[in-house]
Amino acid sequence: MRTRITPLIALIILAALAVACAGPMESGAPVSHSPNGGVAGATTAPDVQTAQTVSYPSREDAATEIVVTGYPAVQTMSYTDSEGGSPTLESATGGWEVAQFRDPQAGQATSEGFNSIGGTSTVNDEPYDLTFFRNYGVNPFVDTEDDHLSTFAMDVDTASYVVTRRFLQDGYLPARDSVRVEEFINYFDQGYAAPNDAPFRITIDGSPSRFGLETHHMMRVGLQGRTVSADERKDANLVFVIDVSGSMEREDRLGLVKRSLNLLVDELRPTDQVGIITYGSHGRVLLEPTSGENQSRIERAIRALRADGSTYAEEGLRLGYDMATRMADDESANGRITRVILLSDGVANVGETGSDGILQRIRSHLDTGITLTTIGFGMGNYNDVLMERLANDGNGTYHYVDTLAEARRLFVDNLAGTLQYIARDAKIQVEFNEDAVRSYRLLGYENRDVADDRFRDDTVDAGEVGAGHTVTALYEMKLYPDAPTNSVLATVRIRYEDPDSGEVSEVAREVTSADLSRRFEDAPARYQLAAVTAEFAELLRESYWAREGSLSEVEEEARRVFRLLPRDADVAELVDLAEIAADIRLSSADGS
Repeated sequence: MRTRITPLIALIILAALAVACAGPMESGAPVSHSPNGGVAGATTAPDVQTAQTVSYPSREDAATEIVVTGYPAVQTMSYTDSEGGSPTLESATGGWEVAQFRDPQAGQATSEGFNSIGGTSTVNDEPYDLTFFRNYGVNPFVDTEDDHLSTFAMDVDTASYVVTRRFLQDGYLPARDSVRVEEFINYFDQGYAAPNDAPFRITIDGSPSRFGLETHHMMRVGLQGRTVSADERKDANLVFVIDVSGSMEREDRLGLVKRSLNLLVDELRPTDQVGIITYGSHGRVLLEPTSGENQSRIERAIRALRADGSTYAEEGLRLGYDMATRMADDESANGRITRVILLSDGVANVGETGSDGILQRIRSHLDTGITLTTIGFGMGNYNDVLMERLANDGNGTYHYVDTLAEARRLFVDNLAGTLQYIARDAKIQVEFNEDAVRSYRLLGYENRDVADDRFRDDTVDAGEVGAGHTVTALYEMKLYPDAPTNSVLATVRIRYEDPDSGEVSEVAREVTSADLSRRFEDAPARYQLAAVTAEFAELLRESYWAREGSLSEVEEEARRVFRLLPRDADVAELVDLAEIAADIRLSSADGS
């Protein structure tokens, strides 16, 4: 007869082992319990080399063995029934990520994964436990006669797309609130022409909308930033603030941090300076500012990173900004980039734990020219809200790394753009012609809105744009059918501050109906890619305005666009992700 652990016994096990965890460590000390499940003897946990066996009565009065092996370092648990039958999983104690079960007769072991807070499933059937995103709403259509101005801060973040890739490749549709349309679009090469002498070049194109109503058109407003070669990049003061709390050991996320940083070390110049701050239960200086010439010393510090403790993000960032300030104040730092780079899963559970509180602690540093880049790692136990807010309000950018290839994209292929800004507090305002455009809708940028009357208020905190970065905004528009041919549809204005001189510039360009192609398929291939990518994001976040669309249609269109751009690996990946998403949605609809 197989004896299963009942929920009552599972609770007894959980309570008993929790007490054992709280007690002092004593090598080989037994964990004994009374027949009714109460603690009868010592409550110390066994040594990491010691296996302890504890017997509990089941409701059928047959003993069930619970074997705790290598607790707490090995973090495994196994049990068998008293008659040596096949092991059956019913519960596991909180915090254990692997449970191992051994058949005492066959000597075979199997494993099953756990979330970080215990049990075999995540709460509310979510794919990951303790993952935080925020809903910023979905932009509606706006009647031009009511409001003919659309104003927002530029955004070059790409984290949302990479987070979605992680969801889909793990076999799940992304959390709706994790999807930010602009970050999907800005992940892809837009094919814009480079500016000549100016920091930006504006590109405008469009067509009838492929995914909206037949009466709708789509317009792409694109900005291409000036590129800076590796040789032209300014010298940099870089302070890495690295989360080494216990949660960073999950999924080998600290391991990926270390491998990512090693890629960056290879790109450093002798004239660059690197410092490292770590934080777990407390923040500490791991590496004082060190020349990029001393790669071996920097690499030794990276190898020394170990995960343990709680998460005092506030103290880590405060120490990071203190170090960055000292580096920026050095006489030799004139003209250098000074950047704090946070690498974390975004969890904070000691001191200030929210973005407002943490930013308040470092507020005095934000006007000194020191900028903050946040780079997320991991998924379960991940806080997207904190990472994005810190970057936005810290005058920086937010990225997410799920693979070493993504780290290479960030730290090698686009290093100059990651580190060196060409514009600060950059804003876009589109003024629609009320005689030609009946209504319009901006896709994305919901949390980057700027009041129309503050477009020329240069005290407004807006967006930062790195060298070579592109910024793309898509608008859906309903045009008046009797609008004159070649009529002006809108005027696009951009306003930004030069990060070196502090000079504020504003440039403008008119958009006419001649800028729009007659058919969607006749428009530039990169414009078509942007439209397909936006529809993908709209469907994943279940936008009201995409309710008639389907992921299968997006997959089909993505395949067609890939035939136009056959050498673009990112487009090939988009096809794969659209196929995965369509399959998952279909399986969910079928109830399988």
